Amino acid sequence: MQATVQLSLDLVDLDEALATAEIALSAGIDWLEAGTPLILATGRHGVRELHARHPAVPIVADLKIMDGGWLEAELMAKAGASMVVVMGQAHPETVELVVKAGRDLGVKVMGDIMAMPDPVSGAKRLEELGCDFIIHHIGYDMRTLRHQRGLPAPTPLDRLREIVEAVSVPVQAVGGLSIEQAIDTPKYGAPLVVIGAPLAIDAHSFRSASGDLEGTLRLICERVHAYGDIPVRKEPA
Repeated sequence: MQATVQLSLDLVDLDEALATAEIALSAGIDWLEAGTPLILATGRHGVRELHARHPAVPIVADLKIMDGGWLEAELMAKAGASMVVVMGQAHPETVELVVKAGRDLGVKVMGDIMAMPDPVSGAKRLEELGCDFIIHHIGYDMRTLRHQRGLPAPTPLDRLREIVEAVSVPVQAVGGLSIEQAIDTPKYGAPLVVIGAPLAIDAHSFRSASGDLEGTLRLICERVHAYGDIPVRKEPA
């Protein structure tokens, strides 16, 4: 799979999200993500607006499905999402229904292994259930509180290579990465580089980060795209 850059629009104001998307696409971003805050604030309308303005751009709907799998996937698919996110901690039946909706409605499914007891076995389980991508995700709240308490927090890089080697679908790493670390994730075999809070979005206010956002994103895209094709293993372990 070609090394790909995804911008997470973790914003609550639709106009700001749309403006940020324009900047990101000018900088070379490949995929847009309607982040969870944007979906909570705007519902399917936010996804529909992104798709209407950029019909050729893949859109990830990060609604973190835990139940009502078919309905929630259907809502996002009909709004124009290309991919939906289901949580690995959901019941297997929920994952199965999201995958079925994806197959029937033409959207891909990203399985998020955040907080699963073992990320490697969790990734394998989600692939077996039919997920097209795996998200190795370290949660914001856990990282923030651990840092405040002076405790170490894991990063998505800690077991990324193990996860990549355990599955035959593309993997992305999310949560607490610096720009340099995010750019380096293809070196671990993970072709999907995610840029969001706090790299492009202020995680505390859910507003676009200050500074030269377009210049920063352009540099990230140039470096990530330079990796070219990242092989994805053909057969599951």
